Amino acid sequence: MTLILGIDPGSRITGYGIIRQQGRQLSYVGSGCIRTGVDDLPTRLKLIYAGVSEIITQFQPDCLAIEQVFMAKNADSALKLGQARGVAIVAGVNHGLPIFEYAARQVKQTVVGTGAAEKSQVQHMVRTLLKLSANPQADAADALAIAITHCHLSQNLTRIGPDRLNLARGRLR
Repeated sequence: MTLILGIDPGSRITGYGIIRQQGRQLSYVGSGCIRTGVDDLPTRLKLIYAGVSEIITQFQPDCLAIEQVFMAKNADSALKLGQARGVAIVAGVNHGLPIFEYAARQVKQTVVGTGAAEKSQVQHMVRTLLKLSANPQADAADALAIAITHCHLSQNLTRIGPDRLNLARGRLR
């Protein structure tokens, strides 16, 4: 059994989702959002770090999967997102968790079947895959989708061997 913590980083709202993987079976453990509710960035980053640390302490996941930064039209927003992502990663590393990163298009492709999926499609598929009674909040659904992606890709990569695993993670060229 493996517990996976998925993180959808954001400087104002950071989604999180925890799923349990037992063989090929996935089950929902918990999800939600860390809402910073303040204007200054340093305080938001502190709250994200504290929130992710608290979730790790509460659920004791085996790894952390997080969305990679994408290049947004607004450079300032991309920088803030990168900093929010960074503090979430540091929280995971400080708790001894291995960190796995996935591109947004890869997550959508894995969960929905198309890399151009809408948020509502991701919510629907997460609800279906995890047999939830209702759609999770959008940021929490994205975090759960990231965790689901990690489960699917890590199963496939483990079967193809360590050299291909490193190649798939971009470590070999």
